[in-house]
Amino acid sequence: MKKLTATTCLTIAVLLGSVGMSASADFQKGLTAFESGDYASALHEWEPLAEQGHARAQFIIGWMYYKGRGVPQQNKTALKWFKLAAEQGNTHAQTFLGSMYGVGKGNPQDYKTALKWFKLAAKKGNRIAQVKLGDMYAQGLGVPRDSKTAAKWFKLAAKQGDAGAQTGLATMYALGSGVSKDYIRAHMWANLAARKKSKLGELGAKLRDDFEKKM
Repeated sequence: MKKLTATTCLTIAVLLGSVGMSASADFQKGLTAFESGDYASALHEWEPLAEQGHARAQFIIGWMYYKGRGVPQQNKTALKWFKLAAEQGNTHAQTFLGSMYGVGKGNPQDYKTALKWFKLAAKKGNRIAQVKLGDMYAQGLGVPRDSKTAAKWFKLAAKQGDAGAQTGLATMYALGSGVSKDYIRAHMWANLAARKKSKLGELGAKLRDDFEKKM
């Protein structure tokens, strides 16, 4: 299972979307600068947009402060921008915000608030939030431990190709935790995870091999 650590991956797809003509042009300038590693110019383009309520700009600036890219690393400032974007429904910001509350970055640890933001993002299909939410129910963080609910969220993320969710789900099927014990399904999910070139994929491969011996 994944721990409640903040997601470090920022994809270009997150940065794209439909906005006003002028704002879109400024946003694109910032994106071009960001992609070339010119974070100062990106911030120059995005900061006015963020101040005007542009959710994507708010999220990315929050990410820049969270990672310390082009600005000093400041969790409290990152939290501020994530919250502004999250309140506008940006699922990526909601997920980061949930992670920060979950581990106590930029604010005291608060599982109840972390759960709130993860739920909002997870219900909109954000796979990382779905995994985080599954983790909370699996570990009983801020909620009573509930394997069935954990399995529900892991399934949704697993179907989107998340290796961590696939590995966790494979283990749950092997143990009969939250789902009926089923080595065939356990093998299937472990095999899907094994195809990913990551540490989680390697774990999936080991689980798959173990399950094959028991089938």
